[in-house]
Amino acid sequence: MKKLFLAIAVLSVTAVSTVNAQTRFLRFGIKGGANLGKLDGQGYKDGFNLGYHLGGFAQVNLSQAFGVQGELIFSSSTVKTTNDFNQVINPENLNDPSNNDKKIKLNYLSIPILANISLGTPRVKLQVGPQFSALVSDKNVIKGAEDAFKGTDVSGVAGLWFQLPIVNISARYVVGFTDVKGINTVTDRGNWKNQAIQLGVGVTL
Repeated sequence: MKKLFLAIAVLSVTAVSTVNAQTRFLRFGIKGGANLGKLDGQGYKDGFNLGYHLGGFAQVNLSQAFGVQGELIFSSSTVKTTNDFNQVINPENLNDPSNNDKKIKLNYLSIPILANISLGTPRVKLQVGPQFSALVSDKNVIKGAEDAFKGTDVSGVAGLWFQLPIVNISARYVVGFTDVKGINTVTDRGNWKNQAIQLGVGVTL
């Protein structure tokens, strides 16, 4: 009987260890928080404006030192045109005084694919990688220009991830690589590129 109990105990410990190992290898969670965004380009006011982001993530931990994290994030940010927007933008369909000092809300559905690099402990990770985004808000946000913005954006992400037993905290910077201006300018007035600071908190399952 004692041998039977011992065998059951060994099998139970082995099963629990296997489940824990699998849990550490593949983990899921949800996250959300503040999104401080701006559009870097001529005709837009400098400075970050408050928005929000919300979504989920999946982690594949290949080792204690390295892993990969994919996310699906809805991100909303607000940008503001300058008081002379209609004068610095060349296309005739944007030369409308009503476009000056206007708030434009840009909503993106983003998929960041990040490398998780442990910084001496699995609790603190450096995150770097690309982000692919699709504009899901109404493009007709500026009077006279139905296609002022492109529908896609490619960015780079860098930040830190703090993994507590259940709660996770993240801070990252997102910089756009592509010109999101969808209009054809008469002369080169520079690019419109998204930038954002994201501060988030979530739950790791």
